[in-house]
Amino acid sequence: MKYFGVVLLWVMWKVFPIQVLNWVGENMGSILYFLARERRHIGATNLRLCFPEMDTLAREALLKRHFRAFGRAALFEAVCWWGSREEIARLVKIEGMEHIQAHLGEPLILFSTHFVGVSAGGIRLTCEFAPMVDIYSPIKNALLNRLAHRARQRFGQSELYSRSEGIRPVLKAVKRGLPFYYLPDMDYGRKDAIFLPLFGVQAATITGLSRMARATSATVMPTISRQQGNGYVIRLYPAWENFPTDDIEADTRRMNAFIEERIREMPEQYFWLHKRFKTRPQGEASLYG
Repeated sequence: MKYFGVVLLWVMWKVFPIQVLNWVGENMGSILYFLARERRHIGATNLRLCFPEMDTLAREALLKRHFRAFGRAALFEAVCWWGSREEIARLVKIEGMEHIQAHLGEPLILFSTHFVGVSAGGIRLTCEFAPMVDIYSPIKNALLNRLAHRARQRFGQSELYSRSEGIRPVLKAVKRGLPFYYLPDMDYGRKDAIFLPLFGVQAATITGLSRMARATSATVMPTISRQQGNGYVIRLYPAWENFPTDDIEADTRRMNAFIEERIREMPEQYFWLHKRFKTRPQGEASLYG
């Protein structure tokens, strides 16, 4: 069945224009909203925790929009897997290129977050700056894992390391001048994490951005992808000044504050289907029931 789905997506990518692929993806997301009961519960819980000022109907409407954006992004993987460099450049634009030019070839961390366009943005960056370095969590589906792995290396032999391999090879690559596309905004458990507020909720937050920037003397440049038009826009922000500091907690609070600001700009595009608040302080009950 998994092979049939991939073949069907390939046929759709070859036969239909991107507008049709987006339409199908959005409607697939609407259907998934009703079928994926557990994920819907996770998303609803996250939105209730982060946006208590919204009423229930407003949060429900926001979650439905998220499922549509998520479904559209899932089918856009066809572009990432099989699109040419020219097709990807046409559908995924880059803003703020002037911010990165002065830092190419030196240690650089492109700090990003899990918006629905994060995969499209990452592939687009490889078109411009490969080889890069990246950390990945293996996908349980072996076929999808191979496709995703291949997509990250199609436009240059980027170095990919599984989380199980640890951070040392990544640090070495950054020191050699390979840009590192880094997403530190999910709940990875207690290891190397501290509890800091995100939307006023205590969240287990890894301190890796500050620690790696210090270990490699890397410049940190926020990098955010947004669904826009028929494709995506990846925005490169000015490099952070005075980062890292000697205060890891303050650095990590700055990271969370930036993430929260970007989420408020496009809340339907953040990945709400992940248990972001799963890890709790000692003695505190699960927030997901």
